[in-house]
Amino acid sequence: MKTAETKVLAPSVKKMTTKTRPETIKSMFGEIAPKYDAANAILSFGLHKFWNRRLAKSADKNNPEILLDLCAGTGEIAYLWLKRQKTLKTAILLDFCPEMLDIAATRAPKNHELSFIEGDAQNLPIPDNSVDAITIAYGIRNVSEPKLCFQEVFRTLKPNGSFSILELTEPNHSWLRWGHTIYLNKLLPFLGGIITRKPQAYRYLSSSIQAFVRPEVLTEHLNQIGFKNIKAEPLSGGIAHLITCNK
Repeated sequence: MKTAETKVLAPSVKKMTTKTRPETIKSMFGEIAPKYDAANAILSFGLHKFWNRRLAKSADKNNPEILLDLCAGTGEIAYLWLKRQKTLKTAILLDFCPEMLDIAATRAPKNHELSFIEGDAQNLPIPDNSVDAITIAYGIRNVSEPKLCFQEVFRTLKPNGSFSILELTEPNHSWLRWGHTIYLNKLLPFLGGIITRKPQAYRYLSSSIQAFVRPEVLTEHLNQIGFKNIKAEPLSGGIAHLITCNK
């Protein structure tokens, strides 16, 4: 088996501007990177493990050889996918936060090919029709123009390639939504602040979930761009959604 490699598949990594990647958001993610995974486990009461496995499994339907994970963070999704593979595969991890990618690189498995790219999900430094599957977890609401991201995904996917989105959402049930709102506004910033000492990052997380568009809007964008087999599945009562589709 080949050992893990760190390589960039494009001649240069395009840096994002302050317009498309606010420096405040980038800075927040950089500051919480060392405790990001531990905080997720506690703040989701462990549910994110179930959601993440569902996402990794959804990317595996057509036996892909190359996975591109957008907003890859510390590598959780890409590495879950690689653990499912019985032969050598390639995973490309792209994120706007270098601190997250630094942590991902330290956790890299040794029996697959890996690339780490600091870049913009709205302007991918990836060739046309070059990847088999693309995933994005908890990241699309941090992209200023989701439709631009979807267009780039469509461009870089091979024909019939899969695209899977996992995102935190607001549940439809009134009582669950009431409790969820209290959790987001009160408990999440408090606990997140204790764990990471950066409560502002979790106040941002709370507001971004509540302000983000409904899953139906995302599926309509995907349909307009030309994706097929679009499915949106609520997870854990709608606290999260898994959206899957193909080029």
